[in-house]
Amino acid sequence: MGEFSRRTMLAGTAAGLAMPGAVFAADPVIPTATIAARQSAPVIPKKVKKLYNLRPQVDQPNDMQFTANGDLWILDQKDPNKVFTINAKTGAVLASVQTESIHGSGITYGDGAWFITSTKVLSGKPSTLKVDPKTGKTLKKWETPGWGIYGTYLTRVAKPGDLPPESGGHGVKWAGNGQYWLATPAGGKLYLINAEAGTVARSIQAPTVRTHGIALEGDHIWCVGADEAEIYKLQMSDGSIVAKIVLDKANDPSVHGLDIKDGVLWYCDANKGWICSLT
Repeated sequence: MGEFSRRTMLAGTAAGLAMPGAVFAADPVIPTATIAARQSAPVIPKKVKKLYNLRPQVDQPNDMQFTANGDLWILDQKDPNKVFTINAKTGAVLASVQTESIHGSGITYGDGAWFITSTKVLSGKPSTLKVDPKTGKTLKKWETPGWGIYGTYLTRVAKPGDLPPESGGHGVKWAGNGQYWLATPAGGKLYLINAEAGTVARSIQAPTVRTHGIALEGDHIWCVGADEAEIYKLQMSDGSIVAKIVLDKANDPSVHGLDIKDGVLWYCDANKGWICSLT
């Protein structure tokens, strides 16, 4: 798809317009100024603390959401996806619920429901699901804005049984007032979504291509850059990068899902099952 049509699609998505059948296959263009800001952002020193490993009960913890009582909901990427409730202090599994999400990468809670990003689908387009936390039943679903084909999927040779190459949302967090923030790598944006309509209220520039988990803190969004093994602190108003946390890519658990509690960032590692905090 040419650059003009790609921009047209992104502009239409940002305006909350439905673009049925539209798909693009290219890495999103991260502006040179954004890359420079990312590289030069002040580093906030943090140490990774490996709290516990959830395997074998939770195979691929890909996102996390603290509950009101301090437990954790963990979205397992192993298909079809389950949501596990765990004791945040010990890692003990308290309950699990089967959902209809496929290869899910984001979970949040608002207005009595989970909102889960089904990054892949067996048919149709990558979707965001509104889910009943008690039953796992999908109550509503919407086409995820910014979905497309990017990264390794651009050159990957499909094998029998592979999921479609189209990719949807990653991290998602409830913002209040009937809205949530959503990171979609292929779209190159973080989107503020009107939850009940599934439309885009506005968007900000993503700091990198493969964004993953997000966490909200006041007027800022913490956003994972999975390929860089970094977490960026963004101004919620315009996406400007004000600081970053740099992990040891060779030795620290991989960073995927993200949340924050009492000012402390927690993350999960879908590759090896770790739950970590940053202190």
